[in-house]
Amino acid sequence: MNRRKDTVYKTIQISRESINPPDLSEVIELGLELAREGREGRKIGSMFVISDEKTTLAKSRCMILDPLAGHPPSKKNITDKNMRETIKELSQLDGAFIISDDGIVLSACRYIHADSSGVEVPLGLGSRHIAAAAITLAADCAAVVVSESSVVRVFYRGEVVFESAV
Repeated sequence: MNRRKDTVYKTIQISRESINPPDLSEVIELGLELAREGREGRKIGSMFVISDEKTTLAKSRCMILDPLAGHPPSKKNITDKNMRETIKELSQLDGAFIISDDGIVLSACRYIHADSSGVEVPLGLGSRHIAAAAITLAADCAAVVVSESSVVRVFYRGEVVFESAV
């Protein structure tokens, strides 16, 4: 395991063992790929919410018809190469991805409507980061945010617990 990623796993595992480290690893790696490569020659931002899917789905809504709806879970695992490419394409659309405890990408293009009162993020971070902090306060989950400035941050319990610029 990469040393910089190991720090975030330990931070989250101390409090919540059901956030699966290999799945979190896959999401962080995917985020780093998106930050490094962008899509179709341009930088993109994205957000992934991992774990406590019941609460995260309840505190979000689809902004468009869900492009992942109706597909079998066997095709939507975060470790599947085809799914990763699908995620990279869908990342060009607004909204968050919701990922279950067992690594299944349940939904895409989600608007997070968790209460953000009391959320404080560093100056210069935008609404995607505020939404990530808010959902991780409202649910027992982690959120991985890819900034258009090529920085990947992991939020847990409303705070940035990991940051990496590529």
